Amino acid sequence: MSAAKDGDTVKVHYTGRLEDGSEFDSSRQREPIEFKIGDGEILPGVEQAVVGLEPGGTNEVTLPADDAYGPRRDDMIQEIERSVLPQEIEPEVGLQLQAQSPNGQPLLLTITDVGEEKVTVDANHPLAGKDLTFEVELVEVVK
Repeated sequence: MSAAKDGDTVKVHYTGRLEDGSEFDSSRQREPIEFKIGDGEILPGVEQAVVGLEPGGTNEVTLPADDAYGPRRDDMIQEIERSVLPQEIEPEVGLQLQAQSPNGQPLLLTITDVGEEKVTVDANHPLAGKDLTFEVELVEVVK
């Protein structure tokens, strides 16, 4: 068996936890994720936690918010008129909407407040501002 290195395509199981130990995501109940180390498909700190592991090996890495999904930004929160929402959408707190950023990229918005005439939306990633711990297990180096 050989250890995973930059440029390898790997299959990995992971479990992500918040600072309080609560789990926010895990691949354990589904297929392992597959990615090429160095392609930037996943968080760089998680990629690097796999480097040097042999199949069956595990590693744990804690990423500060700045190295995960970044800090929460107040400028990513704004009020919009309810009238700009599609008529078939009944806004409610927690509802996620997809919009388009000024540069054409898809943008996920979460409704955080609903008023009579305005709705508050938050474009921050749900994990922005949080330190994250990932436990990774290398399942396979794909040949």
